[in-house]
Amino acid sequence: MTSSSLAGRVLRPVPLACLAGLALQAPPLAAQQLGATATVIVTGNPLAREQTLQPTTVLTGDALALRRAGTLGDTLAGLPGVAASGFGPQSARPVIRGLDGDRIRLLDNGGASADASNLSFDHAVAVDPLVVERIEVLRGPAALLYGGNAVGGVVNTLDNRIPRDALDRVGGRVEWRLGGAAAERAAAAVLEGGAGGLSWHADLAGRRSSDLRVPRFTPQRQGEPLPDTTRVANSAGDSGAGAFGLSWAGAAGHLGAAVDTYRNHYGVTVDPEVTIRVRRDQLQLAGERRGGAGPWQQLEFRLGEVRYRHEELEGSGAVGTTFRSTGRSLRLQARQAPLAGWHGVVGLQLEQLDFAALGEEAFVPATRSRSSGLFLLQERALGAGSLSAGLRVERARVRSEGDGPAAAPAETEPRFGPAVARRFTPRSASLALQWPLAAGWSGSASVGHTERAPAYYELFADGLHVATGAYERGDPALATERSGQLELGLQWKQGMQRLRASLHSTRFSNYIALQATGQQRLQEGEDGAPVTAPEYRFLALPARLSGLELEAQARLLERPWTLDGSLAFDLLRGQHRGTGEPLPRLSPWRLTLGLQAARGPWQGGLALQRVGTQRRVAAGDVPTPGHALVNLWAGWRSRWPGADALWTLKLDNAGNRLATQATALRSARELAPLGARALSAGLRLMF
Repeated sequence: MTSSSLAGRVLRPVPLACLAGLALQAPPLAAQQLGATATVIVTGNPLAREQTLQPTTVLTGDALALRRAGTLGDTLAGLPGVAASGFGPQSARPVIRGLDGDRIRLLDNGGASADASNLSFDHAVAVDPLVVERIEVLRGPAALLYGGNAVGGVVNTLDNRIPRDALDRVGGRVEWRLGGAAAERAAAAVLEGGAGGLSWHADLAGRRSSDLRVPRFTPQRQGEPLPDTTRVANSAGDSGAGAFGLSWAGAAGHLGAAVDTYRNHYGVTVDPEVTIRVRRDQLQLAGERRGGAGPWQQLEFRLGEVRYRHEELEGSGAVGTTFRSTGRSLRLQARQAPLAGWHGVVGLQLEQLDFAALGEEAFVPATRSRSSGLFLLQERALGAGSLSAGLRVERARVRSEGDGPAAAPAETEPRFGPAVARRFTPRSASLALQWPLAAGWSGSASVGHTERAPAYYELFADGLHVATGAYERGDPALATERSGQLELGLQWKQGMQRLRASLHSTRFSNYIALQATGQQRLQEGEDGAPVTAPEYRFLALPARLSGLELEAQARLLERPWTLDGSLAFDLLRGQHRGTGEPLPRLSPWRLTLGLQAARGPWQGGLALQRVGTQRRVAAGDVPTPGHALVNLWAGWRSRWPGADALWTLKLDNAGNRLATQATALRSARELAPLGARALSAGLRLMF
């Protein structure tokens, strides 16, 4: 599809004049060296203040290189308040403060990332961390900027595929990874250059891994023990990604486009006979205008289309179920000049998602989702502190095609009933205050109200979900999910010493959860024999999630080595407010202690993570034992002709401890623990 046809389809409701101010007319920026640190506004901080009101983690450079894993979830797992969904080594999605699925917003360079990872735990996120230059994690609600499905937080991956700044030479990086518990072989190359204000970007990545090696354990499938093993069966994977982008960058901003593709073929750990084949293609257009006269200091837009196809292959190689989606998104954002002491941003966000599931095991009908949102975020100084306030209004429409011709071939038996549509008008608001205290201390407080329209699968699912082993039923009568948030923060910073503490609580009036009904559904198995499956239904219930997060860092030694210590702790509690029953798949308390030493070209460190036993579990689940893991790493920098090299060596799970994740679905947890003791090596060349 051409860029003009894409723009026409997404921009029908929006006058094209809205984009006119983004044309670049000023001369190019002065030449910049590739790899120099550029100022990038943190995802939840469009006002460009020095620090955000919400807890935020930014991974880039060496820190990101050391944490890169095969999936986005595993790359971020272990950060304060962040865990992974843990459906084997190939499909781990981020879990933030106990919330996952449609309550965590995954962004690609600030725009919507349209894949099927929120539909099921066995669906991988269509992002390869090897080509990502920066990851920003915002913990806590960000509904004002990104919609109601950011109530838990935001993960934004940035890759510079549309260069934001002018480049005047060729440069980039090459990275290799080898080893680990999955015997991974991975490589990526990023190349960038430009002249006269025209800049380009190209990247290519590939990854191959074997079945995950684990400490000896007794796997269980559907409650039946299997022979002891040291491997996670059917957990191997093979993926690849590539992209090319162009932009015209100048002192006034940039305007550009990029195309990228992603492929992945991996095993499903809960079914030894099923593999998944994923293909995602994306087109992005983006631009920014900076420093204009008049009421607007900055104007920016992002327009994108994603085409996604996901096939589940049976042991014979036949395609059992196919998921297809086409997503389109437009985001316009403008930063205003100060007005009566206030400054801020206003914006418009439009999104479309057309989804279809074909095959005997499809448990969701074809659906069409449309949403539009207007948002306003304003801030003003209050003495040495600041006050910010914001509003967002959305319109959402979700339509099920039922058993119509768009949903399935004519020979398929009716399952989903007639076509039906639901409309929602979510509204969100927030108020936050930040103030300085004595001797480097500062405090913050925020309150908010968030509303989320139910996702298509929460409304219309009706069928056996093979990944969960349950018959899942949506509720077309579900109302908008509503929640109220309160967060208190305390920060201290002095030189290399820093501390941050956060207390947060979210109260849902109708938390949409997948709950067991106690009924059994008789289904036809793959061999034609009848099988029974427990019935689960999406229900709205009153719930509360509360937690504590602590982060600290201190310089312990200055010479002859620098030695830094770190501490991270988080605690989370969630329950049904009516019955007191725990919410499902919540992480227990976690404590991580770290040491990092450096001298000259050498650096190294260790991390000890202690995870408590999770005894507070929902009905139908079992407690998850606690564990302690020790990870070691070392790095050495060297200079090559025209390039800087970073060599890394990591030893994960040095004690070879058996560890499982409480955030994983029980069916996956009993088959796929964390990896065994394993050595891995990496090399990154920057030139």
